[in-house]
Amino acid sequence: MKTNRIWIWAGSGAVLSSCLFALLFLGVSMTVTPVQAQEKLVPIPLELPKPMFEGTPQNLKVPNLEKPLGKPREPFLAPAGVVLISKGKKVAASDKEPTIGEIEMLTDGDKSAGDGSFVEFGPGLQNETVDLGAAHEIFAVVVWHFHKTPRVYFDVVVQLADDRDFTSNVRTIFNNDHDNTSGLGAGKQMNYVETSEGKLIDAKGAKARYVRLYSNGNNANELNHMVEVEVFGRPAK
Repeated sequence: MKTNRIWIWAGSGAVLSSCLFALLFLGVSMTVTPVQAQEKLVPIPLELPKPMFEGTPQNLKVPNLEKPLGKPREPFLAPAGVVLISKGKKVAASDKEPTIGEIEMLTDGDKSAGDGSFVEFGPGLQNETVDLGAAHEIFAVVVWHFHKTPRVYFDVVVQLADDRDFTSNVRTIFNNDHDNTSGLGAGKQMNYVETSEGKLIDAKGAKARYVRLYSNGNNANELNHMVEVEVFGRPAK
């Protein structure tokens, strides 16, 4: 997101508080994003499922694996009025006949890790697409692939677009496919262990109607899984 750099200097006749005057006298530069400058930020209404395990296993032999935080993730802030906009929305998938579960489960609100809460897709590169019904300003995408046991899913890519075929205004907001196995471009993000917190991706208020999520198997087997996708945003202005 582009930022606006604001320079504030003291001028004759200005009426200032003592604290602000000190900043002005020093010519302090303040850098703020458009959202921070104009809107109040509050935590998004994200509800997490019950965790099924604690910590990160030390025997996962996965390259480019990010280190665990060792503490709960900090609340994600977005403008007041940003809400969950994906619940109950239509979902399409490259694998139209999952071996377990139904595609519609990806936006049904059930984020628990137990049997009956996840969808199992076939091996290889697969994708799932959420149709938000109209263009929205998207601030966060949270995805749970499978968190009953510790797993790492490969070639995770999340994209936004204006059309369902992903030919118009396609933007990638997350990509940990470091060697471009998926053919979507080499990514710079790291592999991560699935937990009950889900993977939260900052979409920075990007405008889009469609959200697509890719994966390409995991460290336990070649299959792909998805528990839930949550998108937080508001109608585009």
